[in-house]
Amino acid sequence: MSYAELIAEQKEETREIIAALLEDGSEPEALYTIEHHFSADTFEELEAAAVEAFKLGFNVLEAEELELDPEDGGGKVVCFDAVMESALNAELIDEQAEKLIILADKHSIDYDGWGTYFESDEDDDEEESEDEE
Repeated sequence: MSYAELIAEQKEETREIIAALLEDGSEPEALYTIEHHFSADTFEELEAAAVEAFKLGFNVLEAEELELDPEDGGGKVVCFDAVMESALNAELIDEQAEKLIILADKHSIDYDGWGTYFESDEDDDEEESEDEE
């Protein structure tokens, strides 16, 4: 897949993820932990990319080894996440993803997309109800 195709596919995926979160009731104004996923065959391949992601302002989580399911080809890969707090804004996430796709290409590792967690305003509701008592 070409660089341009990967960027276009990632932009489409970003919009699908955001739409699904909002449709499920995730808080649109919350600050989200955006986790960008990288993988490679060896820890050495990941190391320089992790340092560069850190220099770009991302919190880099410790690399770990994962066993792939047989339907995914089996074997092992090593991976890490580059994390940034962000609004659930497609353009901001597109910008992060594009920088990290370029970084992955530069270091010949795989950018495996991004993910985040459902954010609820239930804590705010609980605080408000406590304040009312």
